[in-house]
Amino acid sequence: MAVDFQGRVALVTGSSSGIGAATARALAEHGATVVVNSSRSVEAGRAVADSLPHGQGDYVQADVADPTQAARLVATVIERHGRLDLLVNNAGTTAVIPHHDLEAATPEVWRRIYDVNVVGTWQVTVTAVPHLRAAGEETGNAAVVNISSVAGQATTGSSIPYAVSKAAVSHMTRLLANVLGPLVRVNAVAPGLIDTPWTADWDVVRAVVEQRSALQRVGSPEDVAHVVVAVAGARYMTGEVLLVDGGLSMFR
Repeated sequence: MAVDFQGRVALVTGSSSGIGAATARALAEHGATVVVNSSRSVEAGRAVADSLPHGQGDYVQADVADPTQAARLVATVIERHGRLDLLVNNAGTTAVIPHHDLEAATPEVWRRIYDVNVVGTWQVTVTAVPHLRAAGEETGNAAVVNISSVAGQATTGSSIPYAVSKAAVSHMTRLLANVLGPLVRVNAVAPGLIDTPWTADWDVVRAVVEQRSALQRVGSPEDVAHVVVAVAGARYMTGEVLLVDGGLSMFR
């Protein structure tokens, strides 16, 4: 059955490029009005919003790591569109640090990554909850989809702080699903290696994925976006973290 988001409003954080942009486009293709967000890439974010069909795109600049800006982001969505049915927490950051280089993973690196990936996800979600609950009462299908990572459950990832932050996002997903049901479902999608601006020069990792994964290729942002849409529309699923890694995890 096709997923239909006609009349629904979705907020996708960190959606000026990569997985976030692909998710915004996929949701709009299924009828949603989509609010695109970025902290710095304003021109790119507006371009994504403008590219969405039938005037279904909007753009709000905000840094989800900042509590005031996170609250303003959600408030702006409600002010402009009157409702919020779906929140996709995609905004994230990382630092490429070899796992054995413990000294390079300084407390400052940990704090910066956690502020965006974990605290930012928490702040936007908590602010959005009253509006999501209202939508859930009306439609029975309000949802949060967090973008985690395979690095959150395997000894991989661009750095240890990044991997641990995504483990936190995955567990936060389960905890929130437990307390926000039945009106709001909370799930996560955990991608493996995806072709994005972040990974453009990861040639060694790309070669390993192409050799070892069952599908023998790196994923695209659209591959992840299709799963996000499906999860957002899956009315009887909550508290799940879905791997999207081409089958690589089977061989770990």
